[in-house]
Order: sequence, then structure tokens, then C-alpha cells
Amino acid sequence: MVVLFNSKLGEAVMRLKSVKLSHFRGYRETVVIPIEEAMTGIVGRNDYGKSTILEALAIFFETDGAKPDKSDVNCLSFAEGLESFEIACEFDDLPHTLVLDENVETTLGSEFLTNGLGNLEVSKTFKATTGKLEKTAIRCMHPADHALSGLLSLKMADLKKLGDDRGVAAEVQDKRVASQWRAAIRAAAGDIALQETMLDIDKGLSSESKSIWGKIQDQLPTFALFKSDRESNDGDNEAKNPLQQAVRDAQAALQNRISALEQEIEKSVLDVAGRTLDKLREMAPELASELVPRFKEKPKWAFSFTLDGENGIPINKRGSGVRRLILLNFFRAEAERVVTGTKRNVIYAIEEPETSQHPNYQIMLMKALLALADQPNRQIIVTTHVPALAGLMPVEGIRFVTKDDAGMPVVKLPDNDVLREAAESLGVLPETGMERAKAVVLVEGKSDVIFLRHAAKTLKDGGYVASSLEDVGVVPILVGGCGSVKHWVTLNLANDLGLPWCVFLDSDIGGDISQSKSIQKRQREVEALGRPFYSTQKREIENYLCPDLINELTGVQVAYTATCDAKKIIGNAVAMKPDDVIERFWPHMTAEKIIVRSEFQIGGETRSEIQDVVKRLLELV
Repeated sequence: MVVLFNSKLGEAVMRLKSVKLSHFRGYRETVVIPIEEAMTGIVGRNDYGKSTILEALAIFFETDGAKPDKSDVNCLSFAEGLESFEIACEFDDLPHTLVLDENVETTLGSEFLTNGLGNLEVSKTFKATTGKLEKTAIRCMHPADHALSGLLSLKMADLKKLGDDRGVAAEVQDKRVASQWRAAIRAAAGDIALQETMLDIDKGLSSESKSIWGKIQDQLPTFALFKSDRESNDGDNEAKNPLQQAVRDAQAALQNRISALEQEIEKSVLDVAGRTLDKLREMAPELASELVPRFKEKPKWAFSFTLDGENGIPINKRGSGVRRLILLNFFRAEAERVVTGTKRNVIYAIEEPETSQHPNYQIMLMKALLALADQPNRQIIVTTHVPALAGLMPVEGIRFVTKDDAGMPVVKLPDNDVLREAAESLGVLPETGMERAKAVVLVEGKSDVIFLRHAAKTLKDGGYVASSLEDVGVVPILVGGCGSVKHWVTLNLANDLGLPWCVFLDSDIGGDISQSKSIQKRQREVEALGRPFYSTQKREIENYLCPDLINELTGVQVAYTATCDAKKIIGNAVAMKPDDVIERFWPHMTAEKIIVRSEFQIGGETRSEIQDVVKRLLELV
């Protein structure tokens, strides 16, 4: 295929867009798995090929301990004479500029190193008989012209000669810079016809310096895999590495003092040795003359660490769930250390985070991973077959791994049919409470349920609204986040039952920008379905609490605005978990306090936001 060049420049930090497997383990044919910008949830039954995807990525990124071997080729393909298997990754959000050679900026697009979509696509092929890496290539739309296609492999002398032959020397500002010669030669060629090319990094890039591929590698995300069957004690590398790195950093910072101390020790020991030899000479001068005092080797500064609880029990004696939870965060610490001081993306791949965890910890862990996925330059890939965790995953990030009629693994992207199949396969159930509902309000968590029920009941008792939610059968249902699989299942059941429904969420105004954008996206989706969507005018429901009430109940004075993190401020002030703040204080809010704390002005009129929301919820029925 021959096309004209059309470059695409993305953001400054590369992210993984997709992984492609060809003849790798159970994946006999070529399978492409798109990866979401935030969280990707690979779900399906055991032994269907979920872990294979993570391990393929570990091999591609050359993660410690991840080595391919001859057993990784698909056995059926190998029996048919296949000589290699392939793992390829596609990256978008490419840097606007980067330095490939010398100190002059260029772009991957202008060097014709991007594919037809303007992304960077890197393919690694492995020899079927040994599993060893055979070739690394960049799949790109590269010049079809023979001379232009070889520019990246030319030595400087050959590049200058080609430039002189084409009469472009005068256009090269700095004749010591290879990228400027390449740009001038390409500019003189006019419209450049392109064709899809597998550019071998060993042959197609600069033969004078291997730095071009190395500098591209420096921009790739870093990948860290936490496996479900890993060892979990205080000898685990992930447990030791962050602490050992801390030792190395501390030693480097104190190296001058350490050297001075070594010299003092050496001087003191040599003094003792010298006085010993003086005494020896008095008794055996011949023997004393043969001996020379010296250090055989410098002292070794070695430290061994573990983590002990308050009762002195080390990590490897704790329960398996606690060990894995601690080690998972050691794993995170090490992955973060690798990219400290850089703008590289970090991909956390976590296999079956539910392993050895209590159900409450499973939910806590998944929510922590969802929060981590919202941070800049972080991608999370999780595999699971547990309904509770699969239900919390964002719908758009679901990758359902199943098998076709021939028993080959298939990766399905989310649509209504696929989500229904995945939910049924994994046993994801809607939230309870639907059976008594005449209308449904979907909320994120238990605090929201307490907030809405108390607000409606108290406003009814104060004469501000006609009914409570319970009076008319409006049921708040917590789904762990709008847009999750459980949310989707619950909505479908509500639709099947003919129940009116809406969504109520915190706005997160003034908080994390990515989270706020996610909420706005959900609002557009819900309203596109013709359903009401309500979000708080203040940052979170905790911002509606009355500071005077908290002072009355605890004797602690707190201050917060409509957009600051009131939940954390209050929790820290009264020494309690931020997530428990609403449950502790909101039931004490009177109708008058609720009205005053939610007042706003519109068109010269004073209104109560919470009163308005409750009235609209009552109108659902």
C-alpha cells in the first residue's frame, strides 16, 4: 500500500494504546487488545488467556524475570512449520519533539517512524525453536523511494554526500547535525510516497550510533507486573528493592563521611598492626621483616531489612492477605522509583488482586487502583474473574476473554451484548434493593445513600418537601461508581423493570481535574439516554456539613470552603477516617442547617440546592 504522509502529534507522554499477539501461547491467530488510557480490566474465566496478555507485555518490556522460551509459541502453529511468534505494542500520545541524534529536536512523524494512525508501533519477533528475540522492528509508513528509506541508516559522511548530490547543503543550518541533513533531503524531494515498512532497528536505524533506538526506548512507558502466584515474604525482591535502593541513596549522600570513617579505621588498625610488628621484631626480626600490614579488602556496608508490626511479628509471619497487600505497595514503590525525575508513563499490571484478600480488602484495593488510574501518566491493567471486582471496573475498559467454537481464546470489546455475556459469565449482579423500588437513584457509595435519605426525611419533617424518599419508593442504589459494570447491570435491570432512574454524584469541583472530567463525561452519557443527572454544586457532600455542628459535637473548630477537600480536613481534625465523616455528622444536620448550607442565588432569588434535588427525586415516581 502506498499513501501520502500524514503525521499526527500527540501529548508529551507516551501511553500504551494496544498490544498485539501473534501465535503466542493460546493465541493462534493475530489478536489485538486495545488498552484504555486509565484502567483496563481483563475479565473472564480461569485458564482462558487473561494472564497470557500480561505476561506478553512483561516479555515485550523486558521486565525482570520475564523471559520467553520455545514453549511460548502456539503448539498448533509450530506443528504447521511456523518459525516465529510476535508481540507488538502500539503507543500514542507521542512527544511533540525528541532528540534522536546530536542535540537537535525532531519528531517521530517527521522521521517517518509512525504507522498509518500516527502512532508508534514496535514489533518484537521471537524464534519459535528457542524463544530468543529474533528482531525488533518499527512498523511505520516509510518512504517508498529507496534512497529516502535508508536515510536513518546512513553514516554522517554518506548523508552529507547524498545531500551534496541533491544540492541541499545550503539548506542545512548546522552541517554536523544528521537530522537537519535528513530534513533538507526530504524537503527537496517534494511529496513523498509512503508504504508500510517493518523498519529493523538494527539495520534501518543509524549504523554509526545505536542511540536512535535507545532514545526512543527512553520515551516508552515503564511496565511493572505483579503476579498472583508470586512469593509473598520479606525476602521478595519487590520488598527488598525499594529499601535497598534507599540504603544506596543514603550511602551515596554520605559517601564523603563514609570514606573519612574508613580512613580513620584503616589508620587505627594499621597503628595497632605497626605496634604489633615492633614487638615481634624484638623476638623474631626475620619473621617481622616478611610481614606487611594491609587491608585485604575494604569494609562492606551491608544492611538487611524487614517490616515488623508493633508486636514484633515480621512480614513473612503475617497472614497471606496482609503480606500480599504490603508487597503490592512495595511493587508500586519500586515502579515509581524507576520513573522518578522523568515524565514517563507507568503501566501497573496486576494479576488477580483478589488473591488471598478478604472481600472487604478486595473492594478497598480495587477502589485504590481506580483512584490510581485517575492520576496523570498512570495506566492500570487488572485481570480478575471475581464478580465483585469485575463489577467495579469501568465499562469502556472491559476486555472479555472467552473462547470460540474451536476453543481458541477471543478478546471481546464492550458493547451491550458483550457486557451481558461477561456479566452472566462472571456472575455480576445488580445492587440489592431493586425489588422494592418504584424509582432508582444511582449513587457511588454508602455515604451518598445516608446523605440523600436523611436530607429527604429531615426536609419533610421540617415542611420543606412533601415526602421522604421511602414514602414514595425512591431507592438510592450504590453501584461503586457511575460507568462501572455493576452500574451497567443495575441500569439494565431498571430498564427491564420499567423503573425510572437517575444519577447523583459529587462534582469534584476544585479537586482532581481528571476525575471532574470523568464525571462530566458520565453526565453527557446519562443525559443522552434521556435520564436526569445531578451533581453537587460544591465539591463533595461533606462540604455541605455545618462547621458549627462539628464544633458542637466534638469541640473542634474546622474551616473549609465549597471546593476544598472538606472530607479530609474534617477527618484529620476530629481524628477519624474521612470516609466515615458523613455517617458521623450528617444525621445531626437539621432541616434549617441543610437549607442554609445549600443556599445559592439564581436570578436574584435565593434557592436551596438540596431541597431542589430532593423535590426532583420525588418527581421520578
